Amino acid sequence: MSLNRELISRGFTDLDKSTRFLAAAELADIPEDRLFNGLTVAANPDLALQSLVRLLAVQPELADLVRLGGSGAESLFRLLGASEALAEFLMRHPEHSDVVRVGTSAEPGRVDAAVLRQSLLRSVGADAGDANPVAAVSGEDAYRALRTVYRRHLTELAIRDLGAASPTDFLPTVGQELSDLAAAALEAALAVSRAELATTFPTAHVAAVKLSVIGMGKCGAGELNYISDVDVIYVIDAEGLEEETAVRVGTALAAGISRAVTSAGREPGLWEVDANLRPEGKDGPLVRTLDSHLTYYARWARTWEFQALLKARPIAGDPALGERYAQAVSDLVWTSSERDGFVESVQAMRRRVTDNIPSHEVNRQLKLGAGGLRDVEFTVQLLQLVHGKVDETLRTRATTTAIAALSSAGYIGRRDAQQFDQAYRFLRVLEHRIQLVQMRRTHLMPDDEASLKALAKSSASSLLETRPTAAALTEEWQQTKRLVRRLHEAIFYRPLLNAAANLSADEVRLTPEAASARLAALGYLDPRGALRHIEALTTGISRRSALQRQLLPVLLDWLADGVDPDAGLLGFRRLSEALGETHWYLGMLRDSKAAAERLCHILSSSRFITDLLEVSPESTKWLGSDKELRPVAFETQWQEIQSKMSRHPAPKEAMRLIRLIRRREILRIAIADSSGLLKQEDVGPALADADRAAVLGALNVAEAEVYAGEQALTDVVVIAMGRQGGREITYGSDADVMYVHRPRDGADPAAAQKQAEQIVGRLRQFLQQPCSPPIMAERVLEIDADLRPEGKQGPIVRSLESFREYYRRWSLVWESQALLRASPMAGNDRLASDFLQLIDPLRYERDVTEGDLREIRRLKARMESERLPRGADPSRQVKLGRGGLSDVEWLIQLLQLQHAHGSPSLRTTSTLEAMDAVEEQGLLPAGDVDTLRSSWRLASRVRAANTVWGGRQSDLLPSSRRDLEAVARWCGYGPGQGTELEEDYLRLTRRSRAIFERSFYGYGD
Repeated sequence: MSLNRELISRGFTDLDKSTRFLAAAELADIPEDRLFNGLTVAANPDLALQSLVRLLAVQPELADLVRLGGSGAESLFRLLGASEALAEFLMRHPEHSDVVRVGTSAEPGRVDAAVLRQSLLRSVGADAGDANPVAAVSGEDAYRALRTVYRRHLTELAIRDLGAASPTDFLPTVGQELSDLAAAALEAALAVSRAELATTFPTAHVAAVKLSVIGMGKCGAGELNYISDVDVIYVIDAEGLEEETAVRVGTALAAGISRAVTSAGREPGLWEVDANLRPEGKDGPLVRTLDSHLTYYARWARTWEFQALLKARPIAGDPALGERYAQAVSDLVWTSSERDGFVESVQAMRRRVTDNIPSHEVNRQLKLGAGGLRDVEFTVQLLQLVHGKVDETLRTRATTTAIAALSSAGYIGRRDAQQFDQAYRFLRVLEHRIQLVQMRRTHLMPDDEASLKALAKSSASSLLETRPTAAALTEEWQQTKRLVRRLHEAIFYRPLLNAAANLSADEVRLTPEAASARLAALGYLDPRGALRHIEALTTGISRRSALQRQLLPVLLDWLADGVDPDAGLLGFRRLSEALGETHWYLGMLRDSKAAAERLCHILSSSRFITDLLEVSPESTKWLGSDKELRPVAFETQWQEIQSKMSRHPAPKEAMRLIRLIRRREILRIAIADSSGLLKQEDVGPALADADRAAVLGALNVAEAEVYAGEQALTDVVVIAMGRQGGREITYGSDADVMYVHRPRDGADPAAAQKQAEQIVGRLRQFLQQPCSPPIMAERVLEIDADLRPEGKQGPIVRSLESFREYYRRWSLVWESQALLRASPMAGNDRLASDFLQLIDPLRYERDVTEGDLREIRRLKARMESERLPRGADPSRQVKLGRGGLSDVEWLIQLLQLQHAHGSPSLRTTSTLEAMDAVEEQGLLPAGDVDTLRSSWRLASRVRAANTVWGGRQSDLLPSSRRDLEAVARWCGYGPGQGTELEEDYLRLTRRSRAIFERSFYGYGD
């Protein structure tokens, strides 16, 4: 194999340059196989080769390590291939090249912070045992010694990091050790600064001033980068000195720290010491007393400053003063989320950071860009600040430990937390590897092929281990960015955060005394009972209990917005117990404000829906998705029913499944209705579709059972009548129907009639009789066939010919009126069509005589006198009372009977559509039609609200203030507007009745 091919196979890219270095005299005694084996493990073999030749020129003894090969040489090559800057350090200080040999045998782990502090203090001749150590050397000699020892430790850490089996697992150790190393450097720099100040300030003054260095940002959090500004705040204290003098000395000490760490010299500076997070930033004094800090925070600090203080930690200087500072600001940090607009302020700050990225950097930013490190950090910090005011387990500084704490307490879902954590670690490893090369502060992904390939190799993620290419790295980075951005947007902008942030710590803690008083103030009638529910929900150490502890303070407020918060809380407890440890339930309420508010509204405002949810708790999942709450079309329901019947042919099991589907769809419609996702005119058709699918299923089951073992003699069709025929039913409505059959060719009419009666009988039983096991909370579909010819005295089912003969000979006007709402519901399509052809002349072409008109008026008056419940207030009866449903429907149906023969638009089973046609044809004044329409719609809504609120059907406008309030809410009125509903209803129905009497009875003509 040629040399160039060998180099390409080993990952080299600059072949000419590397060929020249391979010919260097320093490599003459190194076997080629050992050299190439070593270079193969390097992330950048070109860089490793160049650095090796230069290092051997000043430290030839390292050639022995290369010749030996094995793990010892691997550490050297990994270092040289990953960091040109650290290779140059070893070239400047060959006496420290032993770190390579030490590093090869060391197990990956963390060097203790005390060891690092002692080493850095010793480098400047300071006694690590002193409370405020003073260096024995100063000036350039001290700076050089401090920086050299610092870089030695840094090199040792880099060797362990680059050799770690899993860089992402080792990442927290790296961040903590880098932070400890920076703290040790600042401690040594402070010792040097004290020594230097002794020449310009009285020794007593310098000794009297206590200074504590507070680490901020990544250093304070214990997750520092290899090269990064070290953010600090300086706190001073000086007993016996005037504050002005103490500030001058403290300022000089702080300036000396920065000089020792960053000034130019024979050994380059380490990093910038950044004190811009101090009060007033660059415009404020460099050092302050503790009291001065606290005064500023109490009066002038902005939201971002408290977010920054989340990471505050004493890292150098006087430890007692630093601890006093940390304790003093802790309460400020953990109550900061109660400030007005706190959450919105943090969110706005994150957007500003993104908006200020230079356009040429947007697509390369690891830190600030969308899907970058800042998205993770801001998300985690916001959750900590909102919930950490009472949950002390969240009071941790490092991002990785904070994610774990948030997951453990249930503020982030387990899967989301795991993905967030892994993404953050991956991005940080990339950032570290990029910075290691030149030890420069950068957060930009490289854009050249060679650098990307080297980065892929040194990062060693799961994907990159098997495919360490530039393309693979770019692919994983883009996937990670998308994941981080998705999670950031889902969690960081979670609406529930705003509600939780606005609660005080006492409200969140839900202590018995405070909670009882607050519950009573909110409107809970039984605070003690509510507290028992809260205790049952929140006691324990389970994840469910933890999640409910964080959710309940907000949910209690939303439950209190309903009419019956006590029932709502009880319903929430039962629902939560029914769902047990179901992973999605509480997570959905935590992550979706819409779902949480919908549930609270339902539980405290509807016994009907609550009962259904308790027996179908899995339906709660719909609350988080408008799409899931859309009514399912009849065709889709029928397909599902057919599938169920094919897999479960036994009649009882098939009917149980059919009725469960109907119950499910009624629940879906009711939730959508309560959530404002349906118009009033959409509810009736949706409910009618659920009934129609169930009746069609029952008819098929009944026919299959009756036909089994004998010949099918007839076809049956179910005709919907009344409000069912008009598709204007509400929750709990009966199904008014008629049954029609037609014997098949050659069938005996008597036998066919008997078979049809058997089918209808089984259909009614299937729909109305209790299932085994019973279907809990089912609203049984009652079948009413009293509108059939001859009423209760007539046969339950007739043949089409029998209907034809009856209508020809004996049909009365009231039957023509009833047929106005007739519509096929289930059964043979051709028979249904033929039945409509039979009845259309009766309902649309009847010549209404004066006798017919008198009969219709007589029947309506009789119904008002006989069917209105004894003692009922006619003004509050929504169906039969004054201006109610019956008045409007009878008037509109009379107009249909009189005019449908000449106006096709009147040929509809829908009352609302018929009213539109009446208005269009000018059969009533537009104002009258508008009043009738409003009255009918409100009466229908009240009727539905009665069922939804109390769980049972009632045709009375409630007189109880509480019931009236609940009905008003369902009808679209605001809180406390029950009286407005009552006044509107009574006014509308009074006007509707006047129109009815004038137009139906002719009064006032």
